[in-house]
Amino acid sequence: MELSIQTAEQALKEAAKSNPGAWTDHSRYVAKACKAIASHCKNLSSEQAYLFGLLHDIGRYAGVSSERHLIDGYRYCMERGWKKAAQICISHAFMIQDINTSIGTFDISDEDYLFMKEFVANAVYDDYDRLVQLCDALALPTGFCLLEKRFVDVTIRYGVHPATIDRWKKILEIKELFEKQIGCSVYSLLPGVVENSFATTSLFFTSHNT
Repeated sequence: MELSIQTAEQALKEAAKSNPGAWTDHSRYVAKACKAIASHCKNLSSEQAYLFGLLHDIGRYAGVSSERHLIDGYRYCMERGWKKAAQICISHAFMIQDINTSIGTFDISDEDYLFMKEFVANAVYDDYDRLVQLCDALALPTGFCLLEKRFVDVTIRYGVHPATIDRWKKILEIKELFEKQIGCSVYSLLPGVVENSFATTSLFFTSHNT
């Protein structure tokens, strides 16, 4: 099956019916952020970036889960021949290529754990992987936000992990990498980022289904 905007949008729509939640709105904002940044990068396709952002959490179609959504998303995309999207379903959670830096719960079989461990360690990341990692941290279900707000959001839900600070540092490095490419702040490309980050109402997610 060819991966296109139409097929990706339909996939997310069907997944939302299967497992409704704020994760779908989050995915749409991740996709929009990917497209906005990629459009200023010479080596990236804004359409491809949008697709990868839209599908990064597609594994949540299978229900509320922690790290299981990574392998569920990988399999979902591989079954359809979407190899790069499949990789990003896993790689978006591992900006550091070490499974021990996961902040979630491995609600998967031992076999799947070993597969994911090897996959993460040996995957060859490119700027699409890094872009989705960055944009995942720039998007709440309500819109774009400062990285620091998303960092707090995730830490409130998952707790403080030994790798938390290193993960933050890596995302900040990736942000700097893309800002050198585009010649401006990534925030300047994301409408409403200031307003959404400093809204008086709580924007934090309340479950792992995001």
